[in-house]
Amino acid sequence: MTRLLERYKNEIHSSLKEKLGINNPMAIPRLTKVVLSMGVGEAIKDKNRMAGALAGLARVTGQAPQIRRSRKSVSNFKLRDGMDIGCRVTLRGRRMYEFVDRLINAAIPRLRDFRGLNPRSFDGHGNYSMGLADQTVFAEIDQGSVTYSQGMNITFVTTAEDDAAGRELLTMMGMPFRKTQEQKN
Repeated sequence: MTRLLERYKNEIHSSLKEKLGINNPMAIPRLTKVVLSMGVGEAIKDKNRMAGALAGLARVTGQAPQIRRSRKSVSNFKLRDGMDIGCRVTLRGRRMYEFVDRLINAAIPRLRDFRGLNPRSFDGHGNYSMGLADQTVFAEIDQGSVTYSQGMNITFVTTAEDDAAGRELLTMMGMPFRKTQEQKN
């Protein structure tokens, strides 16, 4: 069992039950999946960009990414229907908890000028989205072999019914949210 999953089952689950006042153990919020995606619009001009993004995402997640194709043509961007423009990975189960643990404890502390994650990036249903400007914050990526800096979007999908419960779950897991003005007062 992974370190974060074990901590969730032993500590976080029971403290969420008390803090949120939920009696049913199945109604306690938990992580369902983590979706990582990269938009590689430069792949239209340079095919090596897509190969680099796929390799980097596979290295970070330990899973082969899906290639995402455009759905319609846009002449201003020289984009045709069916061109490769992005990639994504959906993590569940053990791999999801391992990735979240590495993100919180290894990757986020390596961010430059980090002052905390934006607490307003919840979608109203307890799911949280964040972006990373550079993939090299992960230790799995060899910085010498990276030719193009590539960012990524990370979405944490939870079973929480509202943002407060989702924020509480992610905070207990160790997500370093920035203090808002209301919390400082």
